Amino acid sequence: MEIKELTRAEEQVMQELWKLGKAFVKEIIEQLDEPKPAYNTVSTIIRILETKGFVSHESFGKSHRYFPKISKDTYKEFAASKLLSGYFDNSPRSMLSFFLQESKLNIRETDELLKLLEKAKKK
Repeated sequence: MEIKELTRAEEQVMQELWKLGKAFVKEIIEQLDEPKPAYNTVSTIIRILETKGFVSHESFGKSHRYFPKISKDTYKEFAASKLLSGYFDNSPRSMLSFFLQESKLNIRETDELLKLLEKAKKK
């Protein structure tokens, strides 16, 4: 299945659904920041996500409880790949260099990155 890019609103809803695992629209809205979107807005976004293949549901009478069909890790891989190809000419080195320069990492974070790089180098 081909993964499609999420809009900002879709991604916000998916982030909450990934955290919750399974949820009714009302439960998703409770997790969103103020100002809370209208019930119909979130319901529409969920239906769009279902059409895109990100979400499915269980029926409870007239109510639906939604759950992710695509894991957060799967979407993370897609988004990282799109970022890498779209902005860094498929160069992980360029992307890492950008994040190192722009992120203003502290010493601990830099040490952790170095350890990860050493670990990857040994593989």
